[in-house]
Amino acid sequence: MANHMNGAKHRPQGQSLLGGAMIIAGTTVGAGMFSLPVVGAGMWFGYSIVMLLGVWFCMLMSGLLLLEANLHFEPGASFDTLTRETLGQFWRVINGVSIAFVLYILTYAYISGGGSIVNHSLSTLGVTLPQSVAGLIFAAVLAFIVLISTKAVDRITTIMLGGMVMTFFLAIGNLLIEIDTTKLVSPDGESRYLPYLLAAIPFGLASFGYHGNVPSLVKYYGKDANTIVKAIVVGTCIALIIYVCWLVATMGNIPRSQFADVIAKGGNIGVLVEALSGVMASQWLNSMLTLFANLAVASSFLGVTLGLFDYLADLFGFDDSRAGRMKTAAITFIPPTILGLLFPNGFIIAIGFAALAATVWAVIVPALLAYKVRQLYPNATGFKVPGGTPLIAVVVLFGMITATCHLLAMADILPVFK
Repeated sequence: MANHMNGAKHRPQGQSLLGGAMIIAGTTVGAGMFSLPVVGAGMWFGYSIVMLLGVWFCMLMSGLLLLEANLHFEPGASFDTLTRETLGQFWRVINGVSIAFVLYILTYAYISGGGSIVNHSLSTLGVTLPQSVAGLIFAAVLAFIVLISTKAVDRITTIMLGGMVMTFFLAIGNLLIEIDTTKLVSPDGESRYLPYLLAAIPFGLASFGYHGNVPSLVKYYGKDANTIVKAIVVGTCIALIIYVCWLVATMGNIPRSQFADVIAKGGNIGVLVEALSGVMASQWLNSMLTLFANLAVASSFLGVTLGLFDYLADLFGFDDSRAGRMKTAAITFIPPTILGLLFPNGFIIAIGFAALAATVWAVIVPALLAYKVRQLYPNATGFKVPGGTPLIAVVVLFGMITATCHLLAMADILPVFK
């Protein structure tokens, strides 16, 4: 099972560091970022940055702990193998259920968000659709791409990411130039900020989810721990910088009191984009922002559903024939699409639930895996996350606090900005 040899000689030829960093950044940054200004409106800018830095550090460490455990296995071993061989059947089941739940609930979140932004886009052309219908169209078009092949998803996602980068910098660049620093530093509305921080932590966690890609990077680079660590650090730092720019751009342009209206309308992507459109100088820049939002949701949807599609095909043993892919597509897309029709405005709620389940497989399980691997192979040489057992305890504690915060916010025990 284990292989303790380590080092660059295992690395396949021609894999650049940039490629791995882009995989991490591309997975991390997506439609979830649209929830950050909405859930950060209560604590506002300063505390939002503090929260993001704390979450970034803990999620970076949990990813590196996962890598440490992963390097004791052959490249290609994924979560299922890792948990089964290291933690046993109980954790294997818990982990499998939490992964499936996160992928399903995110698929629903992106159908909801996709419907919202498709509707906003159509309204600028004078077309209005019920939001559930817009969500159905969004899901059907993108599900078709996933059904065709992984290669189709890969090619289209690459084009989308290029478009996202261009439209993000055009739209956000302009918003950053236009910011009103007084809105950032001394916002209007009530003068309570800190109490709202706790309820926002789960959304921070949901914005730094890349852990499903760690086994993929081990497969991609072989056991070259040094390069994979750099790819994870660089990729998550790119995400952090983008989120900070996004918060500056949104909170520096939309007054805090106006976020209450955005939240009252469900806090969905289209509503936030509409609020930002109101402060943008030109129609062209407005179009760039709308296009960015569409691409962000679509690429997130493709990334998540491809993962869910492969996971379910493996779980149920469906082959790659046309009939097999149709069966997999049915169980991948039908349940979240029905939810999207029934509850078209659940984007923010769904992201919160995704974070709740992600505390298991992206935070607690990686920490437990690393702890167990250190016990099983006390004399192993090779990559080890610094900080010893105290760091593992901090990561587990972070996971438990995040899950607790989400449950308390759901029960109306923690204050949530409305």
